[in-house]
Amino acid sequence: MPHDTPLITTMVVGLCLAFALGLVAHRLKLPMIAGYLLAGVIIGPFTPGFVADQYLAQELAELGVILLMFGVGLHFSLKELMAVKTIAIPGALGQIIVATAAGTLMGWAMGWTIGASIVFGLSLSVASTVVLLRSLQERGIVGQERGHIAVGWLIVEDLVMVLTLVLVPPLAGLLGGTAMPLDEETAEVARLGVGTVIATLLVTGAKVLAFLGLMLIVGSRLIPLILHYVAHTRQRELFRLAVLSIALGVAWGSAKFFGVSFALGAFFAGMVMAGSSLSAQAMKDTLPLRDAFAVLFFVSVGMLFDPAVILTQPLSLLGTVVIIIGVKSLAAYGIVRAFGHGRPVAATIAASLAQIGEFSFILIVMGVNLNVVPVEARDLVVAGSLLSILANPVIFAVLDRKGLGEVTEPQPEPARQATP
Repeated sequence: MPHDTPLITTMVVGLCLAFALGLVAHRLKLPMIAGYLLAGVIIGPFTPGFVADQYLAQELAELGVILLMFGVGLHFSLKELMAVKTIAIPGALGQIIVATAAGTLMGWAMGWTIGASIVFGLSLSVASTVVLLRSLQERGIVGQERGHIAVGWLIVEDLVMVLTLVLVPPLAGLLGGTAMPLDEETAEVARLGVGTVIATLLVTGAKVLAFLGLMLIVGSRLIPLILHYVAHTRQRELFRLAVLSIALGVAWGSAKFFGVSFALGAFFAGMVMAGSSLSAQAMKDTLPLRDAFAVLFFVSVGMLFDPAVILTQPLSLLGTVVIIIGVKSLAAYGIVRAFGHGRPVAATIAASLAQIGEFSFILIVMGVNLNVVPVEARDLVVAGSLLSILANPVIFAVLDRKGLGEVTEPQPEPARQATP
């Protein structure tokens, strides 16, 4: 029997090393994502020793992206967003604009094109869903006011990133990267004299709207119907297969037939499924597989990182970290305070957002693949993410020492006893 099995080797080595370093990170009270990224660095091509198959790692990462975005869709709560919409929507958009502008200025100062600088800035503007939610859960504040604001803020950031991931590929040529070849529909529209960029945006928008319409009109009815039918078979195995088939099938179909990204398809599959009464069971049953491929996604990102950037571009790395931890957090703090909330609430939300993660990786890797951003931008984003994730617990510890980590939630008044 042949034992040259690069797929198995990549998965086994990646998962085992991620487990070991994730355990070390947990014991050190650090986010486990830091351990997963470091595992990727160790088995990547820029460090000595074993080098995993990068092509296969990227294929596994694509599955990780699909399942990560499916999980984001399952967690999407329009009700939570509407409860804090007056601060979460303008706050998140304002913070994204400030951080993106800072990143754009830094990229422009480094001699990059304006398109590369904008994509770089966007990559620095959004927080990691995984890190933020786990930070809130560990501190037991998800159900408090500041927790609701942070989650609503995160939902808006996620929606902005989903839209960005849809728009970057068709705009790659305009952003200074490799223009995507025109398909027949786009070429026909371009012949009307509107130009290739406008034609690309029009066709892309039409395809996205067609996909959204199909998901919201047909999918919102068909997907819950399938889940309920399978649930009545009382076969847990079939139910899990149904959930995974819907997630992967919708993601693949969205890319194959509508030309939109795997990420958008998976996100809407999860969002539609979240409207079903069986969504909690679907989330629970698919969690192990989602976690496993999410780990492989972070490992694959670590494999792309060249540690030499720490020595060759220390000032650029420092600037990246300052934007992530300083500029972005100060913007969030100022916005929350401007909306009338106290210093502890503003400080907690600012600290929660002082890191970047999965969406930043997805966007910057897409930018590199489309030749929009230089490779060093990817290295800076990965290094900035790793450092900001490591610094996040320290930031919270500082807040606790300054008395800003604890918030006294308003308690309901005790019911008055009736006078006899």
